[in-house]
Amino acid sequence: MSSSVMKSLEIIAICAVCTFISRYLPFAVFGNRPVPSLVRYLGKYLPMAVMTTLVVYCLRHMSFASAAGFVPESTAVAMVIAIHLWRHNTFLSIVGGTACYMLLVQMVF
Repeated sequence: MSSSVMKSLEIIAICAVCTFISRYLPFAVFGNRPVPSLVRYLGKYLPMAVMTTLVVYCLRHMSFASAAGFVPESTAVAMVIAIHLWRHNTFLSIVGGTACYMLLVQMVF
């Protein structure tokens, strides 16, 4: 096996272990005890904060100097909003917006 394949397998194994630990840890820590209010608060608001940060990060280099600099991003954002308002499905919204952006960038601009 080549070293790049081994490195890829090591990365996959580390990701799998980290995912397993992050899924198992709350049950191990809290068991049958009630979840503290701070943890409930973070569970409620942290995903929205992470998504907002990702949107700002993705749109930070948007340029209005030419249509190619802002039309694909703006259209994809509008598509994500429209799909989410229509279906209330985060996964479908992200996939639809990503597909819209990739089609515009690869075939139009």
